[in-house]
Amino acid sequence: MPFFLTVDRQLKQFNMTVGEICSSVNGNFVSGKEKAGHEIEFAFASDLMSDVLTVKCDNLLLITGLANLQTIRTAEMSDAGCILIVRDKSVSDEMQKLASESGIPLITCCTTMFRAAGELYRAGLKPVF
Repeated sequence: MPFFLTVDRQLKQFNMTVGEICSSVNGNFVSGKEKAGHEIEFAFASDLMSDVLTVKCDNLLLITGLANLQTIRTAEMSDAGCILIVRDKSVSDEMQKLASESGIPLITCCTTMFRAAGELYRAGLKPVF
């Protein structure tokens, strides 16, 4: 008899709105709440902004614990549709201003990157890879 249990169901994956993403991780909007209805198709989690720059897809959620201006600038260059800052990191006024000027919704949450990515995957958001 096998020592593991096989699950025959597949997770249904679909786009999520920025507002749904915020709710799924019990997050808070720092900026861009007016874009809560914007759809996000993929998520990518990294603290290495050089890795983020290699991702080539639209409608991307960037999940990171790196709370500095470079995160916003990298999201701009990558055409990310939303940024989720994890691990209860503080967002500076400069970050909030740059995200607002760039039109990128910025959300914070207190969970780890692993948990946030897992919750969003379970909710149906697709990974990049």
